[in-house]
Amino acid sequence: MWRIGFWPERQRADARPARLSGMKTSMRMTRRGLCLALVPGLWPGRAGAADPSGEQAAWSALRAGAIVLFRHANAPGIGDPPGMRLGDCSTQRNLNGSGRVQARGMGGRLRQEGVKVGAVWTSRWCRTRETAELMAVGPVRNVSAFNSFFDDRRSERAKTHSARQLLLGWRGPGSVVVVTHQVNITALTGVTPESGEGVVLRPQGNELVLVGRVMP
Repeated sequence: MWRIGFWPERQRADARPARLSGMKTSMRMTRRGLCLALVPGLWPGRAGAADPSGEQAAWSALRAGAIVLFRHANAPGIGDPPGMRLGDCSTQRNLNGSGRVQARGMGGRLRQEGVKVGAVWTSRWCRTRETAELMAVGPVRNVSAFNSFFDDRRSERAKTHSARQLLLGWRGPGSVVVVTHQVNITALTGVTPESGEGVVLRPQGNELVLVGRVMP
């Protein structure tokens, strides 16, 4: 049996009173069940008892032109080595063999589910771009708003705001596939995805609706 818990976010001193339209729901699968956490900026989606992670609803939404934020495929380690340089993959943490297989599987699953992809956006990191290229679902475009801020937390607010505005502006045609990093996805949605996992969102006015999560 799934157990559902709610935790209110710590109130900021300058924040306005919380309203439902100013909340977002993150869903995290644990060994003990499904946890729903409320965080500002995203409306909660709904997952049925037979589909607790919202995966069926997520695929349906993607076929209708929703947004999916994928964490890059498996790349062992945390962060990047000292002296990492963008544009030089030899200085970065990269996909391993299983990560490349996983990335191909991510693209295969999108095709299998009949998702029409209108755009593919990635960060400038080699592991995100390689993931997107191996998925082979469309031309890949670097978008700096999705660059990792793991080693530069001062840029978190600005990058998250820019990314959120881009996502809110998506109107198709087709779905937009974003390949980015765990920290970026968590900042936008409250979800901590596994490597290769996708978090599906749908714009609704000035809010993003969390629909569900998909695995390759």
